[in-house]
Amino acid sequence: MSGFLPINRNDMLKRGWDNVDFVYVTGDSYVDHPSFGASIITRVLENKGYKVAVLSQPDWKSTADFVQFGQPRLGFFVTSGNIDSMVAHYTAANRIRHDDAYTAGGKAGKRPDRAVIVYTKLIKQVYPDSPVIIGGLEASLRRFAHYDYWDDCIRPSILIDSGADLLSFGMGEKQTVEIAQRLDSGEDIKQMRDILGTCYICPTVETPYEGVECPSFENVVNSKKEYAKSCRIQQDEQDHIRGKIIKQKHGKIMLVQNKPMPPLTQKELDWVYSLPYMRAYHPSYEALGGVPGIREVEFSITHNRGCFGACNFCSIAFHQGRYVTCRSKKSILIEAEKLTNMPNFKGYIHDVGGPTANFRQPSCDYQLEHGLCKGKKCLAPKPCPNLKVDHSEYLDILRDLRKIKGVKKVFIRSGIRYDYLLEDNDDTFFKELVENHVSGQLKVAPEHCSAAVLDKMGKPHIETYIKFSKRYFKYTGEADKEQYLVPYLMSSHPGSTLDDAIELALFLKKNHIRPEQVQDFYPTPGTISTCMFYTELDPYTMEKVYVAKTDHDKALQRALLQYFNPKNQRLVEEALKKAKRYDLIGTDKGCLIRPSKQNHKQFVDKAKYAGKVKKRRR
Repeated sequence: MSGFLPINRNDMLKRGWDNVDFVYVTGDSYVDHPSFGASIITRVLENKGYKVAVLSQPDWKSTADFVQFGQPRLGFFVTSGNIDSMVAHYTAANRIRHDDAYTAGGKAGKRPDRAVIVYTKLIKQVYPDSPVIIGGLEASLRRFAHYDYWDDCIRPSILIDSGADLLSFGMGEKQTVEIAQRLDSGEDIKQMRDILGTCYICPTVETPYEGVECPSFENVVNSKKEYAKSCRIQQDEQDHIRGKIIKQKHGKIMLVQNKPMPPLTQKELDWVYSLPYMRAYHPSYEALGGVPGIREVEFSITHNRGCFGACNFCSIAFHQGRYVTCRSKKSILIEAEKLTNMPNFKGYIHDVGGPTANFRQPSCDYQLEHGLCKGKKCLAPKPCPNLKVDHSEYLDILRDLRKIKGVKKVFIRSGIRYDYLLEDNDDTFFKELVENHVSGQLKVAPEHCSAAVLDKMGKPHIETYIKFSKRYFKYTGEADKEQYLVPYLMSSHPGSTLDDAIELALFLKKNHIRPEQVQDFYPTPGTISTCMFYTELDPYTMEKVYVAKTDHDKALQRALLQYFNPKNQRLVEEALKKAKRYDLIGTDKGCLIRPSKQNHKQFVDKAKYAGKVKKRRR
């Protein structure tokens, strides 16, 4: 069946339905595009023969919106939307956002804080016996007891906090279908304790014997060391081949996470992306100006899932997993043909990517049978000797996309792992990337230059970025193009001291890089970096980690990365003074800033003294 799914009772009745099988509740405006998780899950359910209604951004101040379809025959699926509702509402500085890319009109405030909890409690208030399954990013990353940056405390599993019956973690298609079919067969959701990719709760006396148990909610609340241990266990078992059941006690009940659901095969991925998406926001939003979030992805193609890069600050490894799967070339070309027939298509495919654009296969053969290595990374601090690198299939797809009638340009805008790219002995892809797939600027993510900080991030050392940038500009020159690199940088990541921030500022100055934006580290649920932020411990070594936690300490580091901005003069001067780097304040070409008028003589004298000390040391 084509067309948008019903969004209200009138839509349901127009289809000739008296009721629905499932109501899918989301904190986003309804966009029927495969870049939106809500769209994928609802289309999958529809394809399996279920009647599905979409309840988008319901009014949470009453229960009226939740009863408009009546009680669904089988149950409710609940998500906050494409991102965590707290991240949608608050900046890294914990300030309220005024815009929301996933809301019609772009204005914030159309969903509640902790949307999954709020929606679920309202549903249980009016339909206490109706099964409620929570999923999406917010539920997936909060499935265990977790540090919550906004409350600055440990919160219990969102499954317990919300009162839902089952939690689906990861991408969700397979477990969603299994849950639906078993509910349809009359099975009680309370008895569904064996579905991969789900979490359930049970009395402690019914805890399964198998698996591993991580420190309890009570223990992680009272001990940061126990929290760090818990984090490591959860990260290490996030593998569909070797991962084990994980248990975590919450008082007199046990949270049980079943093993991860295996990722979709190529055939299954092709099927998911072949479903009849409208590839647009619901027409009812037109008067509001549409949904901004679709602009970047409307003419983009997702070709892969999973990321073995597994940066410590990124949630993808804990949500999608590190195992990479991809769609077939045929499936991608069919989608591209569909794009060319869309009325607003101007000839530009904006992206052919995914979590990491240039991953098309698992990182090595070993993991096919044994899973990804526990406690190790495929690319950091150096690439694993077993790493398999091959861009030939990806390049073949891009070449054929460029040949499609009506396609003028095919860009790659999602992240490129330049460290992986450099490991390819064949530079054909690198050269064609530069020549054909960069829209003036290529965005890459060195994040920092300090080796100590990059190790805490799980990123390659800066020498790799320098090597990449030299080859990038060499190939750009050979192609006679004027193109640039836009490096993403992060300030105040756990492990980054003031001295590290100064080191980064000097690196930027030396390389003539002036970032327009700098991202403060954002402690979102479910990442290793957030664990380090809260505990001030590295969960893999249990060594102490320095963390800039106060707003002022963060501001000092952020200002150093934009030392050239006159607005940051006072903060940069304070930071350099605090680090006793008076040698970097002055008029010499090696200085970061000139001294302020009121401190001119003081800093000149101290800079001279610092220079004399350095000469004596030599």
